[in-house]
Amino acid sequence: MTTPAAQSPVQAGRMTQGDIVKALIGMLLAMMTAFLSSTIVSTALPTIITSLHGTQDQYTWVVTATLLASTSSTPIWGKLADLVNKKILVQVAIFIFTLGSIAAGFAQSVDTLIVWRGLQGLGLGGLQALIVIVIAAMVSPRERGKYMGPIAAVMSVATVAGPLLGGFIVDSSLGWRWCFFAGAPLAVIALVVVQRTLNIPTIKREVHIDYAGAILLTSGVSTLLIWITLAGNNFEWLSVTSFVMAGVGVALIAALLVVETKVREPIIPLRMFTDRTTTLATVASIGVGTAMFGGAVFLGQYFQIARGYSPTAAGLLMLPMIIGSMLSSTGTGLLITKFGRWKVFLVVGSIIMTAGFGLLSTIGSDTNIVAVGAYLFLLGTGMGALTQNLVLAVQNSSRANDIGASSSIVSFFRSLGGTIGVSVLGAILSARVANHIADGLAKLGIDASQTAGDGGSVGLSTLNELPEPIVDIVRDAYGDGTGAIFLVSLGMSVLAVICVLCIKEVRLNTKNSVEQQRAEAEATNAADDPPRDTEHEPAVI
Repeated sequence: MTTPAAQSPVQAGRMTQGDIVKALIGMLLAMMTAFLSSTIVSTALPTIITSLHGTQDQYTWVVTATLLASTSSTPIWGKLADLVNKKILVQVAIFIFTLGSIAAGFAQSVDTLIVWRGLQGLGLGGLQALIVIVIAAMVSPRERGKYMGPIAAVMSVATVAGPLLGGFIVDSSLGWRWCFFAGAPLAVIALVVVQRTLNIPTIKREVHIDYAGAILLTSGVSTLLIWITLAGNNFEWLSVTSFVMAGVGVALIAALLVVETKVREPIIPLRMFTDRTTTLATVASIGVGTAMFGGAVFLGQYFQIARGYSPTAAGLLMLPMIIGSMLSSTGTGLLITKFGRWKVFLVVGSIIMTAGFGLLSTIGSDTNIVAVGAYLFLLGTGMGALTQNLVLAVQNSSRANDIGASSSIVSFFRSLGGTIGVSVLGAILSARVANHIADGLAKLGIDASQTAGDGGSVGLSTLNELPEPIVDIVRDAYGDGTGAIFLVSLGMSVLAVICVLCIKEVRLNTKNSVEQQRAEAEATNAADDPPRDTEHEPAVI
């Protein structure tokens, strides 16, 4: 029989420092596995598509399937974390991701690979949402900052390590299938560690699942993301198909908003947006996501095409941004815990990020590579101070029963902004590259239609086959185009600056979410209890 003394930490909803560290290691291991397995495919994808005899459209969908599933499912995972046992949810997310990874490794066609990549994305969406929610259940907002740093560090390391590892596996005798198999043993270890170390009490209450909201959210967001992803490539932005998809997506989201006002436990509690901090942090996350994902995705292309570096070297050249992000996220987290203030770090971080994008908007194909590295370090430093601390600000302002939903909403809108950013900035880059190449060829007296199609289709495969004068034109085009998309990212980062300036700083709570939930439940019960003597005066409810 367990002694009361041994029960008290869990009963009280508070874990010891050692228990928190052990549980955090298991969750970070799971998160590292998930993010590595998601980014590892980027350098391996050309080989995979060739091996499975896929098309360019399928190439895009191998990436898009994971993005769609993770983004659309994040709010659902977050709401479930407010209703049921968080430990079980973490384990389910790890299991789903592992199953998707192993199945993807055995895929015999691109179509089946896309399906299993979608399953991977479902698990990834769970891990993205649940890690910060579980930390909120273990640690108070005042102490939470120092634990947010390792999360950002894991995300940053996986961003660079994934493509490097993918390139190594593809070039080795293992073959591309091990890009999916490699993460399975780590995921199993993470599952065991989480089982042994994560002990969070669940506050029992009546559970109501918002099935209609879940269906409408997933279908509405997926429709809009598919529209944004395909428009401009598979069909014109101003076309019947485009208008129909956009209309259906908007109609589904409108229906979702109606449903969420009527159900008892909505997937997205709209009351959260009456809080200024939550609303502004959400809008800022859209700007951060658009700038961060939209800009960073094209850096590898810039280094390889505009500057002529190998894929491995291109990954290494992004290290300044990763190092800046790791140092900033860890440092600001520790300072927030020490001083109990958080807004100043959001403001400074957003300004530094804006400065980084401003400097990167000046780069071209001949910019000093050391200067580019310095700009990237500045950009990473700003992003590191913003990304996880925006989640902290929202968690600190949320009701205990809404922390899961509010945390996942910030992550959801950041991913949504990133998806939009990749699509829109990609279209801008393609147009700028095509125009620049056409102008350059015209100066040489060459008809652009006689080269590699439109300029936007010129890539690494065709670049090596072109004559030297045309290669220089292509490199200049990508250098100029990359600077242009960073200029657009600069505009989105200004939006983030405005939002964080308007956020009202709320003193950090000293209770974790489990303790807050219990306190709120006790306060509600006390308010609902009638007076003992009701003979002469009825209770007022």
